[in-house]
Amino acid sequence: MAAIVVVFDFDRTLIDGDSDSWVVTEMGLSDLFHQLRSTLPWNSLMDRMMKELHSRGETADDIAECLKKTPVHPRIAAAIKAAHAFGCDLRILSDANQFFIEKILEHHDLMGCFSKIYTNPTFVDEEGRLRIFPYHDSTLSPHGCSLCPSNLCKACRGLVYFDCWIYCLWSPRFC
Repeated sequence: MAAIVVVFDFDRTLIDGDSDSWVVTEMGLSDLFHQLRSTLPWNSLMDRMMKELHSRGETADDIAECLKKTPVHPRIAAAIKAAHAFGCDLRILSDANQFFIEKILEHHDLMGCFSKIYTNPTFVDEEGRLRIFPYHDSTLSPHGCSLCPSNLCKACRGLVYFDCWIYCLWSPRFC
């Protein structure tokens, strides 16, 4: 029998809230965020928020410190560790971003439980600014799904990456 693959969303599933909103609120960007919200696609908006933090002298380490305060319910952490201990192949498929997910998982000693994380890529550039990019080109819809954001369709990614849904447990918020 194949291993059981358990695929989780991240925001409002593994964490009690939205990681982007957490950083925006906790780091004092709410006013600018709401001012720009209707003018930019989500990933471009979050990249712009990272630019603003950088201009204020905030570093990727400062953002990581903020993310350490993100609430993870103790039962969620225990369930992840138990599923991993039982041999389940745990994965994340999320419209959050690599940096936020990894920093939160590392802080809660959960990073090693996951074999794959499918999310929006990030990197820290030569100036020390955290950059956030879409998983897909945001001008192209991966398959015409009206439920998902164009930068990462969870159903599309799931069908591409998971060759057998029979043994796959999926914990999405939508799609």
